Amino acid sequence: MVNKDNRDFMPEMAIPPGETIRENMEFLGMDQEELAARLGITPKHLSNILNANAPITYETALKLETAIGPGAQFWMNLETNYQLNKARLEKQEELNLDLEILKEIPYKKMSDFGWLENTADKNTRVMNCREFFGVANLSLIQSSCAVMFRKQKQTNEIANLSVLAWLRKAELEGMAIEVEKFSKRKLKTLIPTFRERTLKAPPQFFPELQKLCAECGVALVLVEDLPKTYICGATIWRNNKAILALSVRGKRADIFWFTFFHELAHLLHHTKKEFHINYENDAEEDEANKIASNYLIPDHLYQDFINNYPYTDQRQIVNYANKIEIAPCILVGRLLHDNLIEYKNYSNLRPSFEIVRPVADNI
Repeated sequence: MVNKDNRDFMPEMAIPPGETIRENMEFLGMDQEELAARLGITPKHLSNILNANAPITYETALKLETAIGPGAQFWMNLETNYQLNKARLEKQEELNLDLEILKEIPYKKMSDFGWLENTADKNTRVMNCREFFGVANLSLIQSSCAVMFRKQKQTNEIANLSVLAWLRKAELEGMAIEVEKFSKRKLKTLIPTFRERTLKAPPQFFPELQKLCAECGVALVLVEDLPKTYICGATIWRNNKAILALSVRGKRADIFWFTFFHELAHLLHHTKKEFHINYENDAEEDEANKIASNYLIPDHLYQDFINNYPYTDQRQIVNYANKIEIAPCILVGRLLHDNLIEYKNYSNLRPSFEIVRPVADNI
């Protein structure tokens, strides 16, 4: 069906004007060499027009008008319709490909989080995803995010497009935050201050954390967890702005803090050209892990505890954590990591954080 402005029209094929030129040549008993001579163009150029490798220009349309008829407007209309139909078919082909790619994007979850419009129409979903990712078509997502994509952990369990959707949301959120010029020196001096915030409740510490980060040129954002991403956090650089993104849905407090300090380690010890993703149970980033551990609990204090205290005793854990002014969950997390205690016995010291909108007030 064709509506008044042709927006619903979809041709079955695009017929090039060269087909009509051939019909006129046959009717007039004229071969290609003769028509080229009559038009004053080379046989090669005429061949390109006949085979849709070159368009009919205004000048060529006027020549066709006098050489074989009909009017120049007729030939320009044929060329315009051909190009439009060709573009429509190519656009539909791109849409069909995008509809396949759409199956790999967790659209429902993203709309539940308010990232995208909640709609069941697949074509609208494709358009919304194109806008979200900032691409002309969805097949360009991975190439446009090539740096992020190369840095991914390669495993069949991880959904690549879900990871890129999470990173894109982190990027969009981070770019919307006003920050000062990035200062590695200032960020480093705030490590003890960040550490003190582990003793506070989320509604208190997160706005303070976000403000302190902004003063150092770091946009701190929280991004809801998408299925099959397994991301704890990431650092992204955009226009000399550092974006530190954390995923905290259902995450334990010790994991939240360790991830935050892990990403700080990247910002402080690696270049702006480097992009980092921190996955759950990721042992590949040992350097940042060691730095983060030492930021939270200096090695000499940790060794003092395990050498001189009964570290399986919850009361001793709490007392020592208070002594060194760190949240008990941080000490528990490190003991768990080193397999010195068992998970099942210390869950009460490891509260969970949840994202609750608005982010600025709660997590």
